[in-house]
Amino acid sequence: MSDKQDRNFDKLIDKFEQKIYSTAKGDWRLKLIKEDLGFLHQRVPLDIWDAGCGFAQIGQWFAEQGHRLTLCDLSKKMLQRAQENFAEAGLPAEFHHRPAQSLAAELPDFDVVLLHAVLEWLADPLTSLRTIAQRVRPGGYLSLLFYNRNAMVYSNTLKGGWRLKNLLNDSYLGKGSKLTPPNPQYPHRVIAELEQCGFETIRHTGIRVFHDYLTPEALAHSAQDELFALEYRYCRMPTYRDMGRYVHILFRRQ
Repeated sequence: MSDKQDRNFDKLIDKFEQKIYSTAKGDWRLKLIKEDLGFLHQRVPLDIWDAGCGFAQIGQWFAEQGHRLTLCDLSKKMLQRAQENFAEAGLPAEFHHRPAQSLAAELPDFDVVLLHAVLEWLADPLTSLRTIAQRVRPGGYLSLLFYNRNAMVYSNTLKGGWRLKNLLNDSYLGKGSKLTPPNPQYPHRVIAELEQCGFETIRHTGIRVFHDYLTPEALAHSAQDELFALEYRYCRMPTYRDMGRYVHILFRRQ
């Protein structure tokens, strides 16, 4: 039996906020996800499970529209931050300090399940994904955002040197910084897995399809508005969308 465990972010919550959430990159991610989910946001109140909610920005966005939210997270500190944000906004919600895959069996079916930047941190990603996806009711939606293995392979290849050997034998997985996920996923494999579970792809978006490949020098000499205009032009086109640092795919259960 594997001794690998899901990553708990209790000790990294401040670093997460500084490096990911409070950045232009983080704002761009939220913008594209909200675009993909906009038609659901405007519907009559839906039952939504934010599985592995983190700070729950998207969950709160839905709650502000009157949708009914259930949220969970393995990290007690992340969940507390989400609870504080909801309380400050005067929004009701149900919170569980539990990993999503173990909580799933105790929950009802939902109109929408959000699983954002969780999959790549799990010890057994695809098995957990199947378990969580079962909570999507027929006709409902799974919003899946994950760290893209294509991008990890490509960006490390561009750096060359000793990384090439690590890429050839797959020893690069789990070797990065504390904020580099140990289990990035290939989009085509995730799609195939969910198609076998009766899901179809509705939206498919790459998050940062160019930005993260630029060197610091190139970024320093590039106009941010022009770069993000290029991001927007290509982020939903085949090939480019599967090269994003993250990939957001909205699935519908048939």
